[in-house]
Amino acid sequence: MGKKRKHSETQLVAPEKKDDSAPERPKRTLLGWKEKSEEKESGAVGFRNKEKVLVTCSRRINFRYRHLMLNLVSILPHCKKDNKVESKESKGATLNELVELKNCSSCLFFECRKQKDLYLWMSKCPNGPSVKFLVNAVHTMEELKLTGNHLKGSRPILTFSSNFDKDPHWKLLKEMIMQIFGIPKDHRKSKPFHDHVFVFSIVDDHIWFRNYQISIPHNEMDKLQRGFLDKMTLVEVGPRFCLNPIKIFGGSFGGPTLYENPFYISPNQIRSLEKKKKAGKYAKKVKAKTRRKMHEQSNPLEPDEFADMWKE
Repeated sequence: MGKKRKHSETQLVAPEKKDDSAPERPKRTLLGWKEKSEEKESGAVGFRNKEKVLVTCSRRINFRYRHLMLNLVSILPHCKKDNKVESKESKGATLNELVELKNCSSCLFFECRKQKDLYLWMSKCPNGPSVKFLVNAVHTMEELKLTGNHLKGSRPILTFSSNFDKDPHWKLLKEMIMQIFGIPKDHRKSKPFHDHVFVFSIVDDHIWFRNYQISIPHNEMDKLQRGFLDKMTLVEVGPRFCLNPIKIFGGSFGGPTLYENPFYISPNQIRSLEKKKKAGKYAKKVKAKTRRKMHEQSNPLEPDEFADMWKE
């Protein structure tokens, strides 16, 4: 009798099954379909901006300031709006926790005091830095009623005046504004083109904000060449506001003071000076009356001989 074969030799090699599944679809991008070969050629994925901004305000805010906040929410598609926060001493810890819950990296907090003064906190969470501004010259879109109109969700072009490169605190503010107001590319709520401009300019140590639409003549709706860029015009959209920097902190909503504005005067101090001026005018009137009475007593008038003529 012959030797028995091993069990491994008796096993038949299973035939390879054909892959009947559909081929993998190419990746879709904003500019079209991206083939798999293109992805391999591009190599590793580069940096992707995932900036998200939390926009909120304090309780008892004025209606004009609330409208300004809503205008900023409408022109920043990468922001998230949250409920009002009580502006107490512990607002920093509360806001940092809200930013973490909302999965954001920055925060714009509008703090209203005495229903008159508006302060804007601009912070990078959770490690800082943060800036506190006093907001002046507020004009909302509803008040201005300008003719400019750009598409909602489109990405803006950020422009800065040359003053931002002079001092280190202006350079820091420029970098923070670029990160917070710059809409990330390929964001799901943004449009893949630019049709308006954010202008930040420094005048009298204040940051002035303007928003302009890039307008193209109606008879040239096709893509313009570089020689026709002079035909584009800027039409203001709004809103308008002015930021007066007060302090720059090293942490988020607090921490060591990196910069303090030496020319800043609080609104309470301005109002007290105005009251003192009005009180000075009243005091001058009282002194003038007392001087008049003393003058009349020291210099009495002579009796009039015709005073009692018509009484008889």
